[in-house]
Parts: sequence; structure tokens; C-alpha cells
Amino acid sequence: MKIDLFNYKLPKELIAQKQIKPRDHSRLLILDRDNKKVEHKHFYDIFDVLSDNDILVINNTKVFPARLFGKKITGGKVEVFLTEKIDNSIWEVMIKGKGIKKEDIIYLENKLEAKVIEKNNKLYKVKFNYSGKKLENIFDSIGNTPLPPYIKSLDSKKIKKDYQTVYAKERGSVAAPTAGLHFTDKLLKKIKKKGIKVFNVTLHVGLGTFAPVEVKDIEKHKIHHEQASIDKKTSESLNKLKKEGRNIIAVGTTTARTLEAFSIKKNKLSFGNKNVDIYIYPGYKYKFVDDLITNFHLPKSSLLFMVSALANRKLILDIYKEAVKLKYRFFSFGDAMFITKKRK
Repeated sequence: MKIDLFNYKLPKELIAQKQIKPRDHSRLLILDRDNKKVEHKHFYDIFDVLSDNDILVINNTKVFPARLFGKKITGGKVEVFLTEKIDNSIWEVMIKGKGIKKEDIIYLENKLEAKVIEKNNKLYKVKFNYSGKKLENIFDSIGNTPLPPYIKSLDSKKIKKDYQTVYAKERGSVAAPTAGLHFTDKLLKKIKKKGIKVFNVTLHVGLGTFAPVEVKDIEKHKIHHEQASIDKKTSESLNKLKKEGRNIIAVGTTTARTLEAFSIKKNKLSFGNKNVDIYIYPGYKYKFVDDLITNFHLPKSSLLFMVSALANRKLILDIYKEAVKLKYRFFSFGDAMFITKKRK
């Protein structure tokens, strides 16, 4: 399937640079994929759209400040981008700087040092001179929020808070599960009070989710693995509810990837911790997810492929064109889309 089939024109001014306040006042496009019917609302209206037959599943991962700035012994500037924890002191990273080689030491703030111990294409492994909680505390002190390149805002306490879901708990992501950014504590409480069950899974978002697709045939694209987990109690509860015919709504593509990666067969989840590299594009049949709350994604991106696997590709692109015409806000801080089937 050719990548050009997933292209659309997006004016730069529609790329959201900051979060709407309150969070749930972002716009919400509801797509009934069975009847090809579209409604335009605000995210807080999701309360009225949902019924007690719906089950929400959210990704409770927490973004940490993964961008570090330092120098080589020569004084050359270096940027270290943390991508995956290997053990208490060793991390897989991306490094921006000239002439970085094995055994080099990068000098960071707060007396933190990173020694390059391995290089593999664009990725490196470095060993820090601190470990465990002490190392995490230093990252929190000197690190910068890993904002996507299309967001031009400078890092700040405000950005750190805005680029985090209100239910973030499990530290480990280098990017936010952005569909969840629309929820407020108040809205979640109302939803639960209505009788709608909410479950947590965890997927630590890595750079692979947002890596550009560099092949003309999307089937040849390779997805980088990400760490994910579902506990036994959550798995058993979701399996029981699914068997009862309840409607499983994934909040975000990361949640959907987790549920599908843990689906051992249709309507049946496993549990545990594992690296997931499931790649979802048109032709894939969802095994556990019924509906999806998501943002508007980049042209020619793997996330757009994934959305197009749940609804018809042409329908999705037509909806995107309508959203552009109506000046919806796109990408991480943008507006939301609820892809559902005919609702009772």
C-alpha cells in the first residue's frame, strides 16, 4: 500500500502550539464509521455521548524530562535524548553532536557524566555515573520536556504540566499519550459517577511511534518496540466485560496498541510486561478495541495508518479534509476525534 495514499494538506497555522484551557474545551469530532456520519462538539460533551455500556481504557504512563544538554571534553555542545532505560545506570539514547564515538564522556549539569559504551546506527548506549532514584532526580532537575519538533514553545513549568495527562502515574515516556490530554479530573469523576468503568494500562511512548515513515510501501515500515504492561486484575476484568458485550474504548493510539498487542485471540487479553512492536495499518482487524478517542495525526504517519485500520482510509482522509476546512487544531496539543460505530 503506497504511502502517498495517506497524505493530506495541512496549513501550518492549524498545528496547535499550546493547550486549550480548560483541557476539555478542545473541539471533538465524532465519526460514526458505520453510517459515515459526523458531529462537531466539544470534548466535555463526551460525557453525554458515552453510555454505561462503554468501558474506557487509558494509558497511565508519565512523561519525564528526557532532553539533556552538555559538552564534550573539547567544549563541543552535545544534546542527549533519553529513549529507553536498560538498567539503573545504562540508557539507550540519541545524541546530537559532532564526532561522538565509543568511550567518549559527555559532561552534563549537576556533575552528571555519560560515557558512550556502544553505538548502533543512530542510537547509542551510555552509562551514567549515578544510578537509580538519584539519577532520576538529576534528570528531573536538569532535563527538558521532550516536545515534538512541530511545537515551538520553550520548555517551562507550564509546558511540563500541560504535556502530561492528569492521570499520569508510571514514569517512562519520552512523549505524551496525547489523546488523554483532553481529560480533566472533574470530567473523569463525572464519567465514573455515570457508571462508566475506567481501566489503566501502561505503554511507555518511545520515539518509534513518531519516527517518519521512509518507505514508499507502508508494509515495509518497521516499528520500534515500546515497553508495555497490563496487570492480571485489569486483564481479567476487561475480558469479562468484553464477553458481556461491553464496548471497549481505547483513549489514544498507545492504549489501542497495548490492548491489541496483548490480545492472544479475538476478545481475549493476556497480561504481564513486554516489549511491543505491533504495527497496525489498513487490513489489520482489531481484536479487542471497539472505538478510539484520538487526536489528528501527521500526514504519512504510522498513527494515521493505525486510525485508517479502524475506519475506512478514504473516509478518514475525507474527515481530515473537513477538519482542515473547519480549522480544527492538529497534533499533540490539538483537538480530538472519537471514532465509533453506530451508538444506541
